[in-house]
Amino acid sequence: MLKNIIQFKLKILAKIIVAKYKPRIIGITGSVGKTSTKEAVYTVLRDKFNTRSSIKNYNNEIGLPLTIIGTDSAGKSIIGWFKVFFKALKLILSYDNNYPRVIILEMGIDHPGDMEYLLGIAKPEIGILTFVGSVHAEFFGSKEKLRQEKSLLIKSVDKNGYSIINYDNEGSRKSISESKAKVISYGLDEKANLRAQEIRYFFEDMNDSALQGVNFKIIYNGAATPVLLPNVIGTNVIYAALASAAVGRAMDMNMVEISQALKKLVSPKGRMNIIKGIKNTIIIDDTYNAEPQSMIAAISILKKIPTKNKRIAVLGDMLELGKYSEAEHCEIGKNIFKLGIDRLVLVGEISVNIERGAIEAGMQKDQIFHFDKSIEAGVFLKNKITSGDLILVKGSQGMRMENVVKEIMLEPKRAPELLVRQDKEWENK
Repeated sequence: MLKNIIQFKLKILAKIIVAKYKPRIIGITGSVGKTSTKEAVYTVLRDKFNTRSSIKNYNNEIGLPLTIIGTDSAGKSIIGWFKVFFKALKLILSYDNNYPRVIILEMGIDHPGDMEYLLGIAKPEIGILTFVGSVHAEFFGSKEKLRQEKSLLIKSVDKNGYSIINYDNEGSRKSISESKAKVISYGLDEKANLRAQEIRYFFEDMNDSALQGVNFKIIYNGAATPVLLPNVIGTNVIYAALASAAVGRAMDMNMVEISQALKKLVSPKGRMNIIKGIKNTIIIDDTYNAEPQSMIAAISILKKIPTKNKRIAVLGDMLELGKYSEAEHCEIGKNIFKLGIDRLVLVGEISVNIERGAIEAGMQKDQIFHFDKSIEAGVFLKNKITSGDLILVKGSQGMRMENVVKEIMLEPKRAPELLVRQDKEWENK
């Protein structure tokens, strides 16, 4: 009951603040890539515009208004919530000359009706649809119904705004025809309006200091602009950079400005970050979350990076896939074998289907190890990894795969600085 009251008050206050200050709203939704895209868009815009982006992972009915107000959640503190409401009222009753002119909002959905609720608080001038996958499909009945819910963001943008849509993903691509706004599609496909080509990853050695990152060319309106993203890897960051470049163009920035800004891009915690491991190993920390497409993308990158020894995939269950769960996990296993991964360490009940898929494809059973909890997998790896091993760690948020990384990272005292979910609210989960 108290939560409903707080949620209602936050909605009203946030709507009034948006109506008063009229910031340019950029809304981002998708099954994966929202946070990486948010960070990339913020990186491109922050030096040119007074910009605010979603705080932490605040992308729901409570988090989104808190971003608009510009404050953290008060949790279970009644006094804390009074302070939040006071700050909101102060913004409404007086005028803050420093209030941001651009606000970037993640719009996450779990159930039918969620997007409509969020759009009722803040309607975007620019809408970004990153990717439509299977996550949360169990709550919608089908992938198509999930797509329709996410596409409400695109439909909400009026004809003077911009819809920025991932062309490479079939689910998001369907929304192009549903947009009233000007569309900038992005991706690797040649049919995308704004695309990346000549992608090159640089790994000169297995020392993390030698990681050069990735560079590529952005092709837009027939012109090519070179982009360097230092110290990041993965296809996900390329898509995020492309989406942010499209936003920059929609806001009248030139491609040189955009390219220069992207050099400052830093991957959020738990998203394809390189971390030094014990025994001279390298960890690819992709523990923030997982769904089928991002899982396959991460495994593919694992294959591309040179290593002196074994490639090890440590994978947890992918949750909230509903009726697609068994088949999607099995497909991951088949890809593990096809890509030549040397060892497979699994966590959780559902991941038995990854094992089944890998064995059916040809992987030997003695190359696969299974654990109930992430901490058990971490302890096991401590004793099994050897110098030069390259270790990918990934799984859904609820699997707490960051516990694996914490067990095998060279500097565990830096966990609060480097890993996801290290604050108090996650301690007992």
